[in-house]
Amino acid sequence: MKNTKKARLEAAGWRVSDAADFLGLSDEERRFVELKLALASGVRQLRERQGLTQAALAKQLRSSQSRVAKMEAADASVSLDLMMRSLLSIGATPRDIAKLIRKAEAA
Repeated sequence: MKNTKKARLEAAGWRVSDAADFLGLSDEERRFVELKLALASGVRQLRERQGLTQAALAKQLRSSQSRVAKMEAADASVSLDLMMRSLLSIGATPRDIAKLIRKAEAA
């Protein structure tokens, strides 16, 4: 959100914050969410770059298309272990994964 819009809203009596503030997340929880979102985004980007559908990736992982969709949405039911295995399965290098983690730290 632009600073001018934020200032206008606050001047009108609105409180402007983010989802983490609204949910009362700790710094650790906030960082965990950012990490999971970055890895989920990486799974989707690599899958699309490889020309794979969610169903094709699911077959490669011996999982289901709906599980891949949940993974790409960073669903709470998807473990970091599954995301990491999926990234490695579709060709991500440790360097690629490190870039995703740095992206999460920057957020």
